[in-house]
Amino acid sequence: MAGRACPTVSAVQAVILAAGRGTRLAQDKQSGAMPKCLLRFGGRSLLERHLHLLRESGVTDVWVAVGYEADQVRAEMARLPEALAADTVFNPDYQLGSIVTVWHARAPLLTGRDTLLMDADLLYDERILHALVDSRQPDCLLLDRDFEPGDEPVKVCVRDGRIVEFRKQVAPDLAFDVCGESVGFFRLSGQTCRALVARASVYLETGRGQEPHEEALRDLMLEAGPRRFGVEDVTGLPWIEIDFPGDVERARLEILPRLQQ
Repeated sequence: MAGRACPTVSAVQAVILAAGRGTRLAQDKQSGAMPKCLLRFGGRSLLERHLHLLRESGVTDVWVAVGYEADQVRAEMARLPEALAADTVFNPDYQLGSIVTVWHARAPLLTGRDTLLMDADLLYDERILHALVDSRQPDCLLLDRDFEPGDEPVKVCVRDGRIVEFRKQVAPDLAFDVCGESVGFFRLSGQTCRALVARASVYLETGRGQEPHEEALRDLMLEAGPRRFGVEDVTGLPWIEIDFPGDVERARLEILPRLQQ
C-alpha cells in the first residue's frame, strides 16, 4: 500500500455483520439467492475484501456473524488463504432485525477490547477502513457529507462537536452544523460494546427484535453523560452499500474502478 507503513498487529478486533437475507436484493435473480457478502467484484467476494483489508490494517482477530445461508459463507471462508482466517458466530433468527445478530455476537463484543462493528454489504476504498482503525477516538463512526438526500441513507447530524441525530428520518426543525451519511462502520470501546450488548438484550426482552442495530447505537449516542461518539469524515472516498439490484451495477461500473489499489 503506497504511502502507508506496514501495519503492526492491532489491539482492535472486528465483528462483521453478515447474517441478513438481503430481501431488497432478492429482485435480482443472479445475486438474490446468496448472502450479500458473497457478491463478487473484480474477482473477489465482499467478504474476502473485508478480511484482506482488515489484515492489511493490522486487525487479525475477526468474527463473522452468519445466519442466512451460513454454509455458503463458511465455504467461502474455507476457500480463502489461512492468512485471512476468521471465526464465525451464528444467528439462527436472521430473519429478524440486525439487533438480534448483535446479541448472538455478544461473546466477542464482551471481551473488553475495542471493536470495529462492520456491515458486510459494502464495497469501499481501503482508506475508509484506515480512518477507523487509526482513529484516536474510542467511540466513533464514519461520515460522508456527499450523499443523495432521501429516506434511505442513515444520516448523522452533528452540532457543537456532538452527534444529535442518527437516523434515516431527521426532524425538519433539528439544528445541526454538519449532516452526512453513516458509512455503516463503527469503532466501539470495550465499555460501549458492553453497553450495546445490554441494550440489545433490552430490545429482545421488550419485543423489539425486528429493529436494526443502528437504533440501539443511536440510544447510546444520544444518552446524556460523558460518553461521546466522534466522527471521522471520509467525504470524497469511494464506497457503496449494496441494498438494491441497481447498487450491484453501480458498484461494478462506478466504485470498483475508483478503489485505491
